[in-house]
Amino acid sequence: MALINTEIKPFSATAYKDGKFVDITDADVRGKWAVFFFYPADFTFVCPTELEDLADNYETFQKLGVEIFAVSTDTHFSHKAWHDTSPAIGKIKFYMVGDQAGTLTNNFDVMRPGVGLADRGTFVVDPDGVIQVMEITSEGVGRNAAELIRKIKAAQYVRNHPGEVCPAKWEEGEKTLAPSLDLVGKI
Repeated sequence: MALINTEIKPFSATAYKDGKFVDITDADVRGKWAVFFFYPADFTFVCPTELEDLADNYETFQKLGVEIFAVSTDTHFSHKAWHDTSPAIGKIKFYMVGDQAGTLTNNFDVMRPGVGLADRGTFVVDPDGVIQVMEITSEGVGRNAAELIRKIKAAQYVRNHPGEVCPAKWEEGEKTLAPSLDLVGKI
């Protein structure tokens, strides 16, 4: 299913954040940028390296007005235990969402059929609740927070500058394009 430019579906879940269990819903996402970062399972191998990378860059995400929701089909209790026992996961200050019923994982179409685990899916959601960026990788391919930050900056730029688009490898401050008939065949 094509999820780009679609609105996120309603959900409610419990997350572990800042030493507490907190209830969150789709309404909590509205009005700000959000990253839904799906991963297969707690206490695994590639997942903690990805989550630690996000944790190490969380301040940058926050400066961009972005909240992170790390999601797996584990419970919020498992997230707390992992947070309390792993030095890498102990760095996390963002939401660790328990999705044992699979609501979010199915809403974002990253549930592995018959397995009960999420694929590695990354979704950038704008303040209107609309998915602007998505990436799905295989089990053995870890993601990169710096590249995610670049994509968020591009999505934010395009939202704030109608009529402009960001070319490949665009970095903040570089030239953008204004699509028009005059550009056809000249790039």
